[in-house]
Amino acid sequence: MPPPLAGSGPGIQARVRVGREVAGRGGKVVSVITGLPIAGAELETLARRLKKLCGAGGGAREGVIEIQGEHRDRLVAELCKLGYEAKRSGG
Repeated sequence: MPPPLAGSGPGIQARVRVGREVAGRGGKVVSVITGLPIAGAELETLARRLKKLCGAGGGAREGVIEIQGEHRDRLVAELCKLGYEAKRSGG
């Protein structure tokens, strides 16, 4: 994984998007968070917190957090509360 971005963390202006994917997952819905200005251990910690919030499985890899199930609204609300400018993407 790449090192954390300089000055990364909540409050940094980044395009955080919370979308929904089904393709390549056997018809299962996954909420996908992209554009977070963090990496490494910080990303893993945030993924763990969001999985616990949603009561679902998932993981973090290559700068993307995936949460099993349709949780976009809940994830956007939590990310905004943490100081990220998160928006829901997709339909």
